[in-house]
Amino acid sequence: MIEVQVNFKRKDFMLDVNLIANKRVNALFGPSGSGKSTLLSVIAGIINPTYGRIVIDGECLFDSVSGVNIPIHKRRVGLVFQEGRLFPHLTVEKNLLYGVNLTANQNEHVSINQVLELLEIGHLLKKPPHQLSGGEKQRVALGRALLSSPRLLMLDEPLASLDDRLKSQILPFLKRVAEEISIPMIYISHSMDEVQQITKNIIMIENGKI
Repeated sequence: MIEVQVNFKRKDFMLDVNLIANKRVNALFGPSGSGKSTLLSVIAGIINPTYGRIVIDGECLFDSVSGVNIPIHKRRVGLVFQEGRLFPHLTVEKNLLYGVNLTANQNEHVSINQVLELLEIGHLLKKPPHQLSGGEKQRVALGRALLSSPRLLMLDEPLASLDDRLKSQILPFLKRVAEEISIPMIYISHSMDEVQQITKNIIMIENGKI
């Protein structure tokens, strides 16, 4: 279960959220500028809210009253953004192994072989990122996030930078991850058609409010 009660103000934007998400796969849907990415950043620890409380699976990650603020690298939150953000100097294999190296053995949810099969990226292992298509980069970025064995996987508009052809190629992989991997997921998009292909559990956000 994900419990988020936070307030964050930046210039002319106010995020004021009270959210309980108890489904394994949730979509966060809203127009551009509604606060989707800001909420993701708050949950991940990239942004500290002005005040509030964040609890995932019973563990408090942030509490402004008691002073709890778990650093981002200890929150075990996997992130996939619009661009793959792969390490350009590392091969696909080493990018994936970076995710593995972040994981304590007892926290391991998926194996590298499982990820290679699920995302069909085994043939890309020796390639550097600049030789990959946009869709391939996103699949590798998703694989790296899964291999870090997060307690929560958050995907922020992962198809936004892809053309329609690449979107149609990668959507089946995202659906397989949502169906076959037990890690809780928040999928962020401003496309209702896209989120409905991932999950029926849709959280609406507009003007910083759920």
